[in-house]
Amino acid sequence: MAREDLILDPASIDFDNVIADLEAVRKTNPQRYEMEQLTGIVYDDVEAGICAGYLDIAEDAFWVRGHMPGMPLMPGVLMCEMAAQVSTWYVVVHDLMPGKRMGFGGLDEVKFRGIVRPGDRLLCVLKQTRYRPNRMLVCAFQSFVGSTMVAEGVIRGIPLPDQI
Repeated sequence: MAREDLILDPASIDFDNVIADLEAVRKTNPQRYEMEQLTGIVYDDVEAGICAGYLDIAEDAFWVRGHMPGMPLMPGVLMCEMAAQVSTWYVVVHDLMPGKRMGFGGLDEVKFRGIVRPGDRLLCVLKQTRYRPNRMLVCAFQSFVGSTMVAEGVIRGIPLPDQI
């Protein structure tokens, strides 16, 4: 993939400059325990509509034992969940859907281009491409291990009702 096709060059990310650590993420995102797929936020530019977060993949992540024995690979669905959690942080912090929780509304054009293993740091970069206040947020996302793109796609977030 040509560098001009990147939302944000992963080499430009300064992981020493964490904007929101895990505790700050927990203030905006409801996922806990095994479903936390976001360690921190390292880039946020609301004017450009770009946000990036990362996940340090634990050696004992819940999926390691069974996906796949002897060759643990992060499930693609969890990479998509990570994109959803980055977008939730972005929506809540920038008050794009006041008083609402975000939910998965859909995925399009998802491609998995590489593997993610325990011990890796997964970076997810997203760019807002469409926004309808209180109705929907659409973002393109690209995920990287180092400078290698491992996943990309389009994620749609919708507000959830206050009570489920």
